Amino acid sequence: MTKPQDNRRRSYWLKTLHEWHWVSSAMCLIGMLLFAVTGFTLNHAGQIEVKPRVVSQQATVPGALLATVKAAPPPPKDRGPLPAALQDWARAQWSLDTADREAEWSADEIYVSLPRPGGDAWLRVSLADGEAEYERTDRGWISYLNDLHKGRNTGAAWSWFIDIFAAACLVFTVTGLFILKMHAGNRPFTWPMVGMGLVIPVVLALLFIH
Repeated sequence: MTKPQDNRRRSYWLKTLHEWHWVSSAMCLIGMLLFAVTGFTLNHAGQIEVKPRVVSQQATVPGALLATVKAAPPPPKDRGPLPAALQDWARAQWSLDTADREAEWSADEIYVSLPRPGGDAWLRVSLADGEAEYERTDRGWISYLNDLHKGRNTGAAWSWFIDIFAAACLVFTVTGLFILKMHAGNRPFTWPMVGMGLVIPVVLALLFIH
C-alpha cells in the first residue's frame, strides 16, 4: 500500500475520531462539570455544614372521604397506592403528588414515605380521626446536587439520563484514547501520562485503602 493511501486513511480516521470526540464532549460538558463538582462535595460532605429546614403541616381528612377510605379493602400485604380520592385531597391540600408512591397500611393509619433528592418527606393519615400530618425536610442545594450525582430518589427520567450520559462519556474517552494513539508517535510523553492515570489510583487503592 502506498504512503499517500496510508496518509488518506489516517486523515479519514483522525477526522472521524475528532468529530465523535467533540460531539460527545459537548454533550458531556455540563454533566461532567456537575459530576466533578459534586464528587468534590461528596468527598468533603463531613466538612460542609448543612442545616436542614423542616416544615410540618397538619390537616383533617373530611369525614365522607375518610369513611370511603376505611370502607375500601386494604391492598395486598398492606402495601399499595393511596386511594385516588385521597391522592386528590393531598394534592389540593399540600400540592403533594403521591400517584406513584407506595403507602404502608395498618389498622390505625396510612403512612407514605416521600424521599426526594436533597431532602425527605412523609405523609401520615390516622384512620381513627382523619388527622393528617405532612412533614418535609429540605437539606439545601448541595445535598440536592449530591443526590443527583448518586441517582438517589431521582426517578426513571434521571436514571435514563445517567445511562445516556455514561454512554456519551465512554464515546468521549474511547475516541480520546484512539486520538492519543494516533498522535503518540510525535508526543513521547503520551503513554507515560496515560499509564500514570492507571498506576496512581491502583497504588493508592493497594496501599491506603483497607
